[in-house]
Amino acid sequence: MTAGGLAPAKAGAVEFEAKITPIVILSCIMAATGGLMFGYDVGVSGGVTAMPDFLEKFFPDVYGKTQDPNLNSNYCKYDNQSLQMFTSSLYLAGLVATFFASWTTRNLGRKPTMLIAGVFFLVGVVINAAAQDLAMLIVGRVLLGCGVGFANQAVPLFLSEIAPTRIRGGLNILFQLNVTIGILFANLVNYGTAKIKGGWGWRLSLGLAGFPAILLTAGALLVLETPNSLIERDRLDEGKTVLRKIRGTDNIEPEFLEIVEASRMSKEVKHPFRNLLKRRNWPQLAITVAMQIFQQFTGINAIMFYAPVLFDTVGFGSDASLYSAVIIGAVNVVSTGVSIYSVDKVGRRMLLLEAGVQMFFAQVVIAIILGIKVKDNSSDLHRGFGILVVLMVCTFVSAFAWSWGPLGWLIPSETFPLETRSAGQSVTVCVNLIFTFVMAQAFLSMLCTLKYGIFLFFSAWVLIMSIFVVFLLPETKKHTY
Repeated sequence: MTAGGLAPAKAGAVEFEAKITPIVILSCIMAATGGLMFGYDVGVSGGVTAMPDFLEKFFPDVYGKTQDPNLNSNYCKYDNQSLQMFTSSLYLAGLVATFFASWTTRNLGRKPTMLIAGVFFLVGVVINAAAQDLAMLIVGRVLLGCGVGFANQAVPLFLSEIAPTRIRGGLNILFQLNVTIGILFANLVNYGTAKIKGGWGWRLSLGLAGFPAILLTAGALLVLETPNSLIERDRLDEGKTVLRKIRGTDNIEPEFLEIVEASRMSKEVKHPFRNLLKRRNWPQLAITVAMQIFQQFTGINAIMFYAPVLFDTVGFGSDASLYSAVIIGAVNVVSTGVSIYSVDKVGRRMLLLEAGVQMFFAQVVIAIILGIKVKDNSSDLHRGFGILVVLMVCTFVSAFAWSWGPLGWLIPSETFPLETRSAGQSVTVCVNLIFTFVMAQAFLSMLCTLKYGIFLFFSAWVLIMSIFVVFLLPETKKHTY
């Protein structure tokens, strides 16, 4: 990819010699544990907010509504701004943190930035698990959000820069795979801790986030810094040594010289954020912003945040709702594996377009079922229809998991040249977190207002984003940068 903008890869472009070395695989797996932590945070909040003991301690108003047999609204019993702030505060904090993470990524390196993320995660986990009131709970979530901001800034860049070009897409999606594993892990933990007597199960759910936090921190200590980052900071000899080590060959001069040249051009850009606004960078910027907005308006995070709450709302009951969330988490993991296998074979656009059709169909079917069977004052959802709702949600989640989920991060990381890459990744994370925050803060209120129509709202956005892919999104497979 040229520095001037997004252009198709040249036919017959040189692919640098590189072996898939154990050190590359190990580094990518360890770095991608940032996704494991992110996914656990996404999944755990919805599960604990469905636990009566948690609600009674921190959100007594919501607890009262869930226990009131006379409440004439299935869709509105969880509608509470404080409850939504518990979930969304993480993403608001991540939004602020990503600006600091952009500086550390560029000036200190990808590895130290991942280490900072791990420390934030560890401190946030301790405070959350020990929370005595809502303020303490929110502080813990804010610190976790800072970790998300730093991890989401550094990890995708690290994976893109350390992987050989021919498998870059698949290895980069390791981040998203770990996000899905984290969500599944959180759902399994929530399912188990919800059965603990004594009112402390939610503490175990929040505290077990320490496991992926420790993995990320240890991984950040063990991995190598990327050659791109070392060269960018004038540590050329170290950069060449690391490049030789990760490529498993002595023939690294062509790739080394290209990185050096890209670094030289990067240093000529004194104000990378201002440079993003130049006309030559408009295509990359527009694609990045659009991809992040569209990713959130598929409705995926609303479902992942609140899957247990959503299923409980439509009459599944607390145990059944957590069980359904576990099924969805498993589908998410398996489907992300499909993306790893296919993304460098069939390309980015084909996955996005196929998934658009699948997600649109699933959401329309869910809206029709809920519109007919689940009224505000009744939840007469026959077992067969309930199973069909879960099946359609799984259909939707699987499509997202092999398309907009991983590609929402991969495509922006492939569009920006080195001189604006750190700033571009900061914009990617920033826009993603803004709209993640919006969806987390608004979903339960939207569910109360739109009821089953919320799935028609999301399906309309899926149609719009599919049109965007058809007419405006180029294929980024095998682009060099």
